[in-house]
Amino acid sequence: MKAAGQLCVLGLMMLSWVSWLRCDPVDSMCGAYLNGDVNIAILSSIHSKVRNLHQRTRPQPFICSDFDLMTFVQSLGAIHTVEEINNSNFLPGIKLGYKICDPCASPTKALHCLEHLLAINGSLPALLDYSDFCPPSKAIMGERYSELSIAIAKLLSLYLVPQVSTSSSSPVLSDKLRYPSFMRVIPSDVYQAQALVKLMSHFSWNWVGVVYGDDDYGRGAYQSFMEESQGKICADFEKVVPHYLDQVDVDKYIQEAANAIRSSSANVTLLILKPQLVEKLFKEMIKTNTSRVWIASDAWSMFRPLTQMKDINKVGPIFGFSFSLGNIPGFEDYLRNLRPTPGGKNDFIEEYQQLRLNCSLWPSNCTTDDVLYAVELREAYRERVAIYAIAHGLRELLKCNDTTCSSETNFPPWQLVASMRRVNFTLDGNSYFFNENGDFTDGYDVIMWKENNEERMIEPVGKFLIKKGDVEIFSEYHWINETLLSSSCSQFCQPGTVKKQSNITCCYKCVPCDVGYYTNASDQSECLKCPDGQSSLKGATQCEIVKEQYLFWTDGYPITLLAATAIGLLLVLVSSILFCVHRNTMVIKKADGTMSGFMLLGLTASFISVIMFIGRPNEHLCRAQQAVYSLGFTLCVSCILVKAFRTFLAFLVFNPQKQHELKKLYKPLIILVLLTGGQAIILLFWLILKSPYPDPLWPGSGLIKYVICNEGSIAGFGAMHGYIALLAFTCFFLAFKGRKVPQDFNETGVIIFSMLIHLFVWLCFIPIYIDRNRTEQRHIVQASAILASNYGIMFCHFLPKCYVVLWELSENSRAIILGRLTRRIRDEMTSADIAVVTVSGIICEEVSAEISPVSKDPALKSVELFHAERGGAEQTVTHRVQTRRRHITK
Repeated sequence: MKAAGQLCVLGLMMLSWVSWLRCDPVDSMCGAYLNGDVNIAILSSIHSKVRNLHQRTRPQPFICSDFDLMTFVQSLGAIHTVEEINNSNFLPGIKLGYKICDPCASPTKALHCLEHLLAINGSLPALLDYSDFCPPSKAIMGERYSELSIAIAKLLSLYLVPQVSTSSSSPVLSDKLRYPSFMRVIPSDVYQAQALVKLMSHFSWNWVGVVYGDDDYGRGAYQSFMEESQGKICADFEKVVPHYLDQVDVDKYIQEAANAIRSSSANVTLLILKPQLVEKLFKEMIKTNTSRVWIASDAWSMFRPLTQMKDINKVGPIFGFSFSLGNIPGFEDYLRNLRPTPGGKNDFIEEYQQLRLNCSLWPSNCTTDDVLYAVELREAYRERVAIYAIAHGLRELLKCNDTTCSSETNFPPWQLVASMRRVNFTLDGNSYFFNENGDFTDGYDVIMWKENNEERMIEPVGKFLIKKGDVEIFSEYHWINETLLSSSCSQFCQPGTVKKQSNITCCYKCVPCDVGYYTNASDQSECLKCPDGQSSLKGATQCEIVKEQYLFWTDGYPITLLAATAIGLLLVLVSSILFCVHRNTMVIKKADGTMSGFMLLGLTASFISVIMFIGRPNEHLCRAQQAVYSLGFTLCVSCILVKAFRTFLAFLVFNPQKQHELKKLYKPLIILVLLTGGQAIILLFWLILKSPYPDPLWPGSGLIKYVICNEGSIAGFGAMHGYIALLAFTCFFLAFKGRKVPQDFNETGVIIFSMLIHLFVWLCFIPIYIDRNRTEQRHIVQASAILASNYGIMFCHFLPKCYVVLWELSENSRAIILGRLTRRIRDEMTSADIAVVTVSGIICEEVSAEISPVSKDPALKSVELFHAERGGAEQTVTHRVQTRRRHITK
């Protein structure tokens, strides 16, 4: 029982100790704290993002993400300095405390933090006079980002609680009428703008691009830069990127900024952005291997994780400014033995240690590096300076000496504002004080990111001292000037160009003179017009005589066309002779000598039309080109259509009624006259209404003027080709319907193939012809299409027959052809299980009897067996098989 009682007492003691250690309800938002006689509230965005802030529709608690090592180390620098002061005799008998709240880079959450840090018994009092208002936190240190500091400073101006920032550099915070209790241990961006302009002027850069964040810091820094650079530095482009990382369209804005940088002629780009946005932009640059000279604002110039990103050396040289850096004594040892302050609590340390533990367990998923190597520890020095500035103000306010502080520690915070404004102290050998605007005015370090293997190393290469107002590069780095790209707003305008004032008053561009204009002197403001009959290329320094361009007889393309035409005409002549000499052979009779003669006549005209495309166009040639081709080729296709129609009639041999009706239409010569006459009517209307004409004024480029034939009426040109295409398609259709006749008795295969060649060639002709609309190649395209169509007909309809009559005549005698048909019919009958007792003569006689109704036409008597289309022949065989079956059955 005694032991149990002791355990109960021990348990009660532990509960009371834990209750004392824990934040009270007002301090429930503390991520780290240490109770003291005088408490300092620290606002530090240790997490850089609030999850789903854009979807927040109810005032629920904020959930933060993305642990920020740099801000975490800065908060540790403040804690380490507080512990150092408490362990010294700087404030005798006074213990400094701290409470750290994480705004997560959100102004709304920053105000939420401030409400809790200033609350008395859980709420902020509403008073008429706050002179006696004594909140638990006597001073506020923070925030890192100007947008948050401005929001906090507006509220603190009501209570006049002193606020000290270590990195918020927006110029508006220097306005003591609006922000009377705000102070900072860095210079205003007004001086950074001066430093930026001086740095650019030092390297002779006066043509730059600017990308800035859409927040108070970004807009203020950009405005200060533009005001300071007026008349000295010109901005080729300005792009704005949303400041908040969880913004829905942030990647789209980054992409737009990247595109602007790539397309800009400026080789130098100023980035006034937070580090995470710079990282996104650099990734876009690395994707396209884009290199520029980058000027970093103080927001990211010292952000070490960027120096270790993949392929960082591909983005180009990086310069920037950093606030004065320093080493905190004993800070590295403190980080190696990281633990919460005795008597205090620090959840951020626990979170960091858990992240590092995850890295040791799952290295591939590690997102947090060791603070000793991942960040620039010297950047935390400003937190040390800020804490000492507050401590010096407290020492004066509390009337401290070397042994004691005599004044009350529960004082109204406005009293501390005045004492802090007056401080002038020395720390680590350097003197610090606030000017009348509450800013430090020491200056900046000029830094350069030097390549160090696959990473970058941040190294100071110069200084900008506010008192001197100029940039000084250390003597050992003078070689930098010789390695950097130039980026000038206006180049010297050479002959052939003129000056054109841009939208930016301090710049002009050198614009090449247009075609037909020139300048022969430097820095001219206006181009001179070329005399009549002369012209010039774009950006020319003199005029030259304009040359006409068309298909010359001596050029390569025209010679090729002439050779192809000559070969085609030779083939036509040879075919004509062979068809005439062997007109009584089976092959020539089957091809119908009359139609073949008209086809050769049409092909001759079509080949001759190609010659008319060569030479300088005139009105007669332009008209003759289209007329000769269209009439000649239409005549040729009309003959093919007659043959296809004849085959189609044979195909209908076993549909006597339909065949009888269609046979009335089979008048070959009349069909030729009507079809060719239709094309003639189209040509007549075309030539009367708007005929082709030579166009010597067709716009060319520079010193070349293309002289070609203008079609005049596009509708007429299209109707002419469309009419031929319609005839070709009709031929294809009729031949396709009669494709089953035995090969010896039809030409359906060659008709189908030749018409497909024609249709395919002219289908390809349309887009190519349009694409060559303004050059002499337009004639080459049409002439080539004509040759392709002509050769398609020659190779399909004539050359095979010429080959047969010359080398295979004996194989195509009537007896052999009839023998082939006999074997085909016998095979049909055998497959039907019918005893065949006949001879070839009887079968042929029967086949001839079946097709005799079609053979009565004089035009079809040239050879009787041809008139059975493939389908007709097969139906004939089937009919004879069925007849014999009936005889056997009987």
